[in-house]
Amino acid sequence: MTPESGSTVSALPGQSVAALMQDIGQAARQAALVLATASTGQKNAALRAAAAALRAQAAEIAAANEGDMRQAAARGLTSALLDRLRLDAQRIEAMARGLEDIEQLADPIGKVLAEWVRPNGMRIQRVCVPLGVVGIIYESRPNVTADAGALCLKSGNAVILRGGSESAGSSAAIHECLGSGLQAAGLPRTCIQLVPTTDRAAVGHMLADMAGSIDVIVPRGGKSLIARVRQEARVPVIGHLEGVCHVYVDGGANLEMAKQIVLNAKMRRTGICGSAETLLVDRACAATHMAPLIGMLLDAGCEVRGDEPSARADPRVKPAVEQDWYAEYLDAIIAVRVVDGLDAAIAHIRRYGSQHTECIVTENSAAAERFLARVDSAIVLHNASTQFADGGEFGMGAEIGISTDKFHARGPVGVEQLTSYKYMVRGGGQIRV
Repeated sequence: MTPESGSTVSALPGQSVAALMQDIGQAARQAALVLATASTGQKNAALRAAAAALRAQAAEIAAANEGDMRQAAARGLTSALLDRLRLDAQRIEAMARGLEDIEQLADPIGKVLAEWVRPNGMRIQRVCVPLGVVGIIYESRPNVTADAGALCLKSGNAVILRGGSESAGSSAAIHECLGSGLQAAGLPRTCIQLVPTTDRAAVGHMLADMAGSIDVIVPRGGKSLIARVRQEARVPVIGHLEGVCHVYVDGGANLEMAKQIVLNAKMRRTGICGSAETLLVDRACAATHMAPLIGMLLDAGCEVRGDEPSARADPRVKPAVEQDWYAEYLDAIIAVRVVDGLDAAIAHIRRYGSQHTECIVTENSAAAERFLARVDSAIVLHNASTQFADGGEFGMGAEIGISTDKFHARGPVGVEQLTSYKYMVRGGGQIRV
């Protein structure tokens, strides 16, 4: 069957993973041709229908997720990873609303980014176009299935999704809703494909053997996944390293504001990449701010690993070692250090950070502007929690991930970041001499 007939690609009896992935890649390439010229109305109709399907199938999605959760718990996944995996009624509804938010975004495809006329009369336009086929490899979080599928759809890209084995049931249930939305809008179901095998060989084929089908790979997962993708990929990669995020409490910080921001940045959800992993406190306010901040974190159930001044502030603090400053805990653990002012904080972030998200808490506007200008991370905040490192919170509907790359996309990867451009030149018989 052709993609236009609404088919999906499934493994055939005895079919190798290599053959399966080649079939998926070819179907995606054909679907991309259809989707690249689909109207905004058609794409939006697919998103609306998919959101309705998510709500209608919420019980089935929750049941599939319960099965994934039981298996994950039996495998000994950490509490942070289990939290990433868990879906409840509220999170399923959030996925549906996310699709509706993406529907409301402006369609970037066909947008004229710039235009000019040359002295010879040729009219040149730079126009936004889809990337083509996007391959997304992710772990644990089944909501990525909905977010990534919807963002690629809105930006005119076909997508091949390869979720983690721990979320296979949940992702399949969500993917079925996306397929229903596509079909209802008259678009090929193969515009959004979920790799129907948990065999790890599928990842290898996406990275190394499908350059003719996949235009870009987006990994979303742990350090080992990112390292493998960067080592093996034969196509361009939009990815991020760890989220080693910092909160710096400046000498000019309001203590009550600092307490609220630090607690939220660390403890709202410890397992996301925007969770604060290191707290830096200016020596100028350590005498008044250090003990309340550390005590608050400890009382909230957060383990604190600190330097000597931190340990003196509260006897419950555990000694920090060098590796703690590099750590992405993704758990209720934070490293704390006293620094000698703004420049020392920036130097610490430059040495140990991953260029993801950093925050300064201060009432000193000059210090804030210096921090915002000099910290070279994808997201830099003043007086706001690092947990705002999220495409939805940025008004982008959703995100595929937070890119710490500097080429093509940086920060939340949303609809606009999943596009490229081409030049359209209109002449009247001009020739070059």
